[in-house]
Amino acid sequence: MKAVVFEKYGPPEVLELKEVEKPIPKDDEVLIKIHAATVNRTDCGFRDPEYFFIRFFSGLFKPKKKILGSELAGEIESTGKEVTTFKKGDRVFGLSTINFGTHAEYICMSEKRSITTMPANMSYEQAAAVCDGLMLAICYIRKIDFKKARKILINGASGSIGSACVQLAKHYGAEVTAVCNTKNMELVKSLGADEAIDYTREDFTKSSQLYDIVMDAVGKSSFFRCKRILKPGGIYFSTDLGFLWQNIFLAMLTPIIGSKKVMFPIPKDSKEDVGFFKELIEAGNYRAVIDKCYPLGQIVEATKYVETGQKTGNVVITI
Repeated sequence: MKAVVFEKYGPPEVLELKEVEKPIPKDDEVLIKIHAATVNRTDCGFRDPEYFFIRFFSGLFKPKKKILGSELAGEIESTGKEVTTFKKGDRVFGLSTINFGTHAEYICMSEKRSITTMPANMSYEQAAAVCDGLMLAICYIRKIDFKKARKILINGASGSIGSACVQLAKHYGAEVTAVCNTKNMELVKSLGADEAIDYTREDFTKSSQLYDIVMDAVGKSSFFRCKRILKPGGIYFSTDLGFLWQNIFLAMLTPIIGSKKVMFPIPKDSKEDVGFFKELIEAGNYRAVIDKCYPLGQIVEATKYVETGQKTGNVVITI
């Protein structure tokens, strides 16, 4: 089968399209023919680790997992003899966050991992472009008491995580202010944002409005900059560690000192969550946001585009 392989850490050019051995499913696994995947920030972070500690998981001197990609949508080609929840021909979508491996024509996954049958109202490309952003967003959204915290600002609202946060926050009844660039103002409003701030024209941290929650879904602000627009008892979330890993330390210190705090929950995928995502989509309460689609052979170009930091929603890889 064809797969995108990287043998060493480095720039996008270390990614190479190669012929590799097609996997064979174990007794509890399914073999999935992948039709669509994505390139996201996680892929880039493991290909060329900005934080050295990542290498303790991915390989100290060279990568252990040589095929990246964590999102997928595809079709079950065969099943192991113990599999009971899927059958050949089922259209499935989900996440492979531990083992990666979706930048390939095939992948084997346990039926207990984070996959389920696709929403009936989605294409493969659309289904591939939802789970990572939703998985990261729900990690933060579940920490919010929406009976008390009604007013939320989301920075980076047009990205993969941000667009998921906007839609989930609206689903739970929040009043959402979305921060994005000029070209995405109408998009974030169509996703449910009550207000939109164009960061190219206005510094949202100098707003006269106060918020219960400030969520930095792109990791380009800080608690210290956003503190002044938080209400007493307000919470700051970020999807990034921050300068000198400050968000980890602030998450430990701010609940003890002061009335405004940082929360930095660790995301984790689950089969149950992917099932919940499917329900949201089929009920019409969530939609995929896709910027561009690239064929598998153009993975380097797709990765370079993701690393501009200017993508809207998701970058899909068709296979």
